[in-house]
Amino acid sequence: MNWGNKLILVFVAFAGLMFVLVYKAMNTRYELVSKDYYQDELRYQDKIDGKANAAAISQIGVQTDQEHLILQMPKELYGQPLKGDIWLYCKTDAVKDLRLPLSADAEGRQFISKKQLKADKYLLKLSWRAADKHYYTEQDIELNIQ
Repeated sequence: MNWGNKLILVFVAFAGLMFVLVYKAMNTRYELVSKDYYQDELRYQDKIDGKANAAAISQIGVQTDQEHLILQMPKELYGQPLKGDIWLYCKTDAVKDLRLPLSADAEGRQFISKKQLKADKYLLKLSWRAADKHYYTEQDIELNIQ
Protein backbone atom coordinates (compact mmCIF):
# COMPACT_ATOMS: atom_id res chain seq x y z
CA MET A 1 0.00 0.00 0.00
CA ASN A 2 1.51 3.30 -1.03
CA TRP A 3 1.34 6.60 0.89
CA GLY A 4 -1.59 7.92 -1.22
CA ASN A 5 -3.85 5.03 -0.17
CA LYS A 6 -2.85 5.47 3.47
CA LEU A 7 -3.70 9.16 3.28
CA ILE A 8 -7.15 8.38 1.83
CA LEU A 9 -7.75 5.83 4.62
CA VAL A 10 -6.88 8.45 7.25
CA PHE A 11 -9.33 10.95 5.70
CA VAL A 12 -12.11 8.33 5.50
CA ALA A 13 -11.52 7.30 9.14
CA PHE A 14 -11.57 10.96 10.23
CA ALA A 15 -14.81 11.62 8.33
CA GLY A 16 -16.40 8.51 9.87
CA LEU A 17 -15.39 9.59 13.36
CA MET A 18 -16.79 13.07 12.78
CA PHE A 19 -20.07 11.59 11.55
CA VAL A 20 -20.36 9.44 14.72
CA LEU A 21 -19.67 12.44 16.98
CA VAL A 22 -22.22 14.65 15.21
CA TYR A 23 -24.82 11.86 15.33
CA LYS A 24 -24.31 11.36 19.11
CA ALA A 25 -24.43 15.11 19.75
CA MET A 26 -27.71 15.46 17.84
CA ASN A 27 -29.35 12.64 19.85
CA THR A 28 -28.33 13.82 23.33
CA ARG A 29 -31.10 15.22 25.55
CA TYR A 30 -30.40 18.53 27.22
CA GLU A 31 -32.83 19.46 29.96
CA LEU A 32 -32.96 22.73 31.83
CA VAL A 33 -33.85 22.84 35.50
CA SER A 34 -36.85 24.98 34.67
CA LYS A 35 -38.55 26.06 31.49
CA ASP A 36 -38.84 29.59 32.96
CA TYR A 37 -35.21 29.71 34.04
CA TYR A 38 -34.71 33.44 33.49
CA GLN A 39 -37.95 34.43 35.23
CA ASP A 40 -36.99 32.23 38.19
CA GLU A 41 -33.63 33.97 38.46
CA LEU A 42 -35.34 37.37 38.61
CA ARG A 43 -37.34 36.15 41.64
CA TYR A 44 -34.25 34.75 43.38
CA GLN A 45 -34.37 37.31 46.22
CA ASP A 46 -37.66 35.73 47.36
CA LYS A 47 -35.84 32.41 47.61
CA ILE A 48 -33.02 33.97 49.67
CA ASP A 49 -35.52 35.57 52.07
CA GLY A 50 -37.45 32.29 52.31
CA LYS A 51 -34.28 30.38 53.19
CA ALA A 52 -33.49 32.89 55.93
CA ASN A 53 -37.00 32.52 57.38
CA ALA A 54 -36.79 28.71 57.21
CA ALA A 55 -33.40 28.74 58.96
CA ALA A 56 -35.00 30.54 61.93
CA ILE A 57 -37.35 27.59 62.62
CA SER A 58 -36.79 23.85 62.94
CA GLN A 59 -36.10 21.74 59.87
CA ILE A 60 -38.52 19.82 57.69
CA GLY A 61 -38.53 16.12 58.60
CA VAL A 62 -38.53 13.56 55.79
CA GLN A 63 -39.45 9.95 56.53
CA THR A 64 -40.67 6.97 54.54
CA ASP A 65 -42.88 4.02 55.29
CA GLN A 66 -43.99 1.18 53.01
CA GLU A 67 -46.45 3.29 51.02
CA HIS A 68 -45.62 6.97 51.62
CA LEU A 69 -42.99 9.65 51.69
CA ILE A 70 -43.88 11.71 54.77
CA LEU A 71 -42.96 15.38 55.15
CA GLN A 72 -43.13 16.72 58.70
CA MET A 73 -43.48 20.50 58.88
CA PRO A 74 -41.74 22.42 61.70
CA LYS A 75 -43.48 22.41 65.09
CA GLU A 76 -43.56 26.20 65.14
CA LEU A 77 -46.10 26.13 62.30
CA TYR A 78 -48.58 23.62 63.75
CA GLY A 79 -52.15 24.84 63.57
CA GLN A 80 -51.36 27.60 61.08
CA PRO A 81 -52.80 27.52 57.58
CA LEU A 82 -50.00 26.67 55.14
CA LYS A 83 -50.07 27.37 51.42
CA GLY A 84 -47.28 26.33 49.16
CA ASP A 85 -45.74 23.97 46.66
CA ILE A 86 -43.72 20.79 46.86
CA TRP A 87 -41.34 20.00 44.03
CA LEU A 88 -39.53 16.68 44.00
CA TYR A 89 -36.89 17.50 41.41
CA CYS A 90 -35.04 14.56 39.86
CA LYS A 91 -31.65 15.78 38.68
CA THR A 92 -31.19 12.97 36.17
CA ASP A 93 -34.59 12.82 34.45
CA ALA A 94 -37.27 15.51 34.22
CA VAL A 95 -39.93 12.84 33.57
CA LYS A 96 -39.55 11.73 37.22
CA ASP A 97 -40.21 15.23 38.61
CA LEU A 98 -43.30 15.64 40.76
CA ARG A 99 -45.01 18.91 41.71
CA LEU A 100 -47.74 18.97 44.32
CA PRO A 101 -49.58 21.60 46.37
CA LEU A 102 -48.73 21.66 50.06
CA SER A 103 -51.65 20.35 52.11
CA ALA A 104 -50.36 19.40 55.54
CA ASP A 105 -52.71 17.91 58.12
CA ALA A 106 -53.32 19.34 61.63
CA GLU A 107 -50.11 17.73 62.91
CA GLY A 108 -48.06 19.26 60.09
CA ARG A 109 -47.65 16.08 58.04
CA GLN A 110 -47.94 15.69 54.28
CA PHE A 111 -48.22 12.19 52.84
CA ILE A 112 -47.00 11.57 49.28
CA SER A 113 -47.77 8.18 47.76
CA LYS A 114 -44.71 6.27 46.57
CA LYS A 115 -46.77 5.12 43.59
CA GLN A 116 -46.30 8.61 42.15
CA LEU A 117 -42.50 8.37 42.40
CA LYS A 118 -39.72 6.26 40.95
CA ALA A 119 -36.58 5.12 42.76
CA ASP A 120 -33.91 7.80 42.33
CA LYS A 121 -32.20 10.72 44.04
CA TYR A 122 -34.39 13.81 44.36
CA LEU A 123 -33.98 17.36 45.51
CA LEU A 124 -36.98 18.32 47.63
CA LYS A 125 -37.81 21.98 47.01
CA LEU A 126 -40.44 23.21 49.41
CA SER A 127 -41.86 26.73 49.22
CA TRP A 128 -44.70 27.84 51.52
CA ARG A 129 -46.36 30.77 53.26
CA ALA A 130 -47.51 30.92 56.86
CA ALA A 131 -48.53 34.02 58.86
CA ASP A 132 -47.59 36.36 55.99
CA LYS A 133 -44.03 35.00 55.89
CA HIS A 134 -42.46 33.19 52.96
CA TYR A 135 -40.36 30.07 53.65
CA TYR A 136 -38.18 28.05 51.31
CA THR A 137 -36.01 25.00 51.86
CA GLU A 138 -34.19 22.40 49.80
CA GLN A 139 -33.17 18.94 50.91
CA ASP A 140 -31.58 15.96 49.13
CA ILE A 141 -33.46 12.69 49.49
CA GLU A 142 -32.98 9.25 48.00
CA LEU A 143 -35.93 6.95 47.41
CA ASN A 144 -35.57 3.19 47.20
CA ILE A 145 -39.00 2.05 46.10
CA GLN A 146 -39.70 -1.67 45.94
